[in-house]
Amino acid sequence: MAPVIPGFDYRRVPVADGVSLNAAVAGTGSPIVLLHGFPQTHLMWRHVAADLAADHTVICPDLRGYGASDKPAETGGGTYAKRTMAADIVALAGALGHERFALAGHDRGALVAIRAGLDHPEVITHLAGLDVLPTLDMWEVMHGVTAAVGFHLYLMAQPPGLPEQMIAASSDAFFGYFLDVWTKDPRAIPADVRAAYLDASRAAVPSIVADYRASAGVDVAHDRADREAGNRLRMPVTVLQQDWGAALGFDAAALWGAWASDLRHIPVTFGHFMAEEAPAEVAGALRDLLSRRTTGAR
Repeated sequence: MAPVIPGFDYRRVPVADGVSLNAAVAGTGSPIVLLHGFPQTHLMWRHVAADLAADHTVICPDLRGYGASDKPAETGGGTYAKRTMAADIVALAGALGHERFALAGHDRGALVAIRAGLDHPEVITHLAGLDVLPTLDMWEVMHGVTAAVGFHLYLMAQPPGLPEQMIAASSDAFFGYFLDVWTKDPRAIPADVRAAYLDASRAAVPSIVADYRASAGVDVAHDRADREAGNRLRMPVTVLQQDWGAALGFDAAALWGAWASDLRHIPVTFGHFMAEEAPAEVAGALRDLLSRRTTGAR
């Protein structure tokens, strides 16, 4: 049996036609939704979620296409567009009784959170992103040999067929590679959790690839349209980020500042899986974010 977050109630919640999300819920108080990254599930938030549930309603879903959530077949770029996945999260929170909520995402989940903030500013009160750049900026800073660090982005951007076949042929090695090289403290992901991540990823190769493929197509188009329209995140935003810029030659705070005026960009020395490596620090940053004044959509 896969590990669970102790003390959390698990629910399957319909969010779209034929799509239900698996979600762990606990606590009372103002709501915050926590979105996981790759190659993980909602379990990555287990420590932070338990901390925040002391005085907040905490909702930890598996994203569409991941974990125990539904994995609709890719029928076009829209199936796993971050716009679609963000709408899932708004529907999930609404079904649980929350018309407005804070949202934090790591990695892929952060891309969904950004899109939710841009598309639903009247719903998202506060937004946090862990170790990510907005999709459009991510592609623009990848160039030359330094782009080799993101080889998986290019692999999964290819048309349907070959990426799925290659990854499925050695899925544990592929997904396990990222769990190893992106973790500074291997103890942060114990054996049972690692096994759960690998099991979940192995069972979701087509949908994970579709998620990444969307980020090389429709997601870029949506970001570009927002940039050209001057659309920005209207809520308080906190970003925790490793210093990618030192290696890839960009100013992460400046890139984020173009999307959010009320921004706190915090460089960190933790590994990529910071919610598991430094949960107290991440929970503290989220509490600080939630204490910031929000005036709602404007």
